[in-house]
Amino acid sequence: MIRLSLLASLASVAALAACSPASDPSDENASGEDRSAAPTSETVGTASLALADGTPAGTVELLAEGDDLSLSATLTGIPEGPHGFHLHTTGECTPPDFTSAGGHLNPADNEHGHENPAGSHLGDLPNLVAGADGNASATVELGNGGASAIDALFDADGTAVVVHADADDYRTDPTGNAGSRIACGVLERA
Repeated sequence: MIRLSLLASLASVAALAACSPASDPSDENASGEDRSAAPTSETVGTASLALADGTPAGTVELLAEGDDLSLSATLTGIPEGPHGFHLHTTGECTPPDFTSAGGHLNPADNEHGHENPAGSHLGDLPNLVAGADGNASATVELGNGGASAIDALFDADGTAVVVHADADDYRTDPTGNAGSRIACGVLERA
């Protein structure tokens, strides 16, 4: 009888062990921390954009993952089609034309455009495309500028995020022929 009870106990322990999740030792570093989790982004800045009449036009988040920076944009109320999307040198968005935001953010003094062999500005971003509903969203990689890019983005006069009426042609210096400024927001530290 004791033998049968011991056998039943061992079977129960074996069954419980089989139900527990398997652990892969390669997912842990020397201190036992799990390394299988995906890296996480930290929000380091945000901008709330508005149209010239003050209507809210969406938000942009500046994200950092190590030294890599990206912008995540979610816009509304933008005319259908492609639009130039840039970071501008001054964190000021005075309507109706938003020229108070200055030119494109360009701390390295490059020429404009992703297709320009002498380009591009830090503020040169890919075009955003709004659907028929006026919505546009995108995540744009700024690369691994790290601390120097953060310093440029949050310098004494700040940075503005601007959406233009037309598409950026990615070549023409200094603005890419992107047309007038239709939405603007000041990038603020999170």
